[in-house]
Amino acid sequence: MAGYGGAIKNISIGLASSMGKVRIHSGGTSDTHWHDELHTEFLESMAEAGKGIADYLGDRIVYINVMNRISIDCDCDGYPEEPDIHDIGILASTDPVALDQACIDLVWEAEGNESLLARINELDGLHTLEHAAEIGLGSRIYTLVDIQNP
Repeated sequence: MAGYGGAIKNISIGLASSMGKVRIHSGGTSDTHWHDELHTEFLESMAEAGKGIADYLGDRIVYINVMNRISIDCDCDGYPEEPDIHDIGILASTDPVALDQACIDLVWEAEGNESLLARINELDGLHTLEHAAEIGLGSRIYTLVDIQNP
């Protein structure tokens, strides 16, 4: 539903209780039922839940995205599509928005990215990053540093 999985999705949905997962998926409107028609609200709820986690943990958290064997399907899917994008690398940051933006930018350049880009665009996946930046979760501006070849 998010278009892609990254740090923001992992800290919001990944750390939420069962009821919290439903609340996020319902765009903050229910504790018992998902509401697929509230897609924009869902994307914004992920950013807002992520901000709650980030605010609580402050500087006691580092976000890490492993970009390996990337499929268009969520890891919660029991029968995901085979990966179209193989190994891009491991990225880390103290800013989850910058981290997810850097990962998206690398996906844009990756070989075999067609199905994932179509999914991101179809589901307006970048809206989560836009909203996260608007509410102060982080910044979409980043500097990519290669620690293997500094």
